[in-house]
Amino acid sequence: MKTLKMLAIDLGASSGRGIVGRFDGKKITLEENHRFPNDPVMVNGCFTWDMLRILFEIKAALSKCALSEDRDIATVGIDTWGVDYGLIDKNGRLLANPVHYRDLRTAGMRDYCDTLIPKDELYGETGIQFMDFNTVFQLLAEKKYNPGLLEQAESLLFTPDLLGYFLTGVRQTEYTIASTGQLLNAAARNWSDDIIGRLGLPKRIFGDIVKPGSVVGGLLPEI
Repeated sequence: MKTLKMLAIDLGASSGRGIVGRFDGKKITLEENHRFPNDPVMVNGCFTWDMLRILFEIKAALSKCALSEDRDIATVGIDTWGVDYGLIDKNGRLLANPVHYRDLRTAGMRDYCDTLIPKDELYGETGIQFMDFNTVFQLLAEKKYNPGLLEQAESLLFTPDLLGYFLTGVRQTEYTIASTGQLLNAAARNWSDDIIGRLGLPKRIFGDIVKPGSVVGGLLPEI
């Protein structure tokens, strides 16, 4: 059989890399084709991800495939950390650099959330461990400190879905990454309308959830 080739983009909190996987019908081999630092940036007192730089590095990994014997890769997959997200406006543009989960804006948000939804109810709905940087607390901080951003937003996309959107133009939310945000009904495996409503978050920003392994779409012509 013809060797099947795939490009994996593996993003960690301090570095990223492109890895070409090859399957010849009998065994899988992996080869790193690009490595780069993933340095967060402090801007005006806010700790953010340099998302456009990350996109640049992903395109560099794709370019190295296109200019080599790996030009026939069949698919690309993106793996990142959880909880963080970007907000897209009605024109399809990123409203601001995604905030880093280590930013201090979520200080006190767990206690504030408890006044809106008791902890046992939130856990019973989502089944997710409580951590200060969970998406639910980040969105409460967004609503408190930067409400204009939520008002302008049409879509919320978690980090791998955001990068997939930059590459394909398709907006969708993969289930396992969405599950890190403490915003899903664990039984229904979909957004919790109860949590979203009681926290006063805009329902429109939570798009369709797809199963793991779902194809996002083809690369945009400019990519």
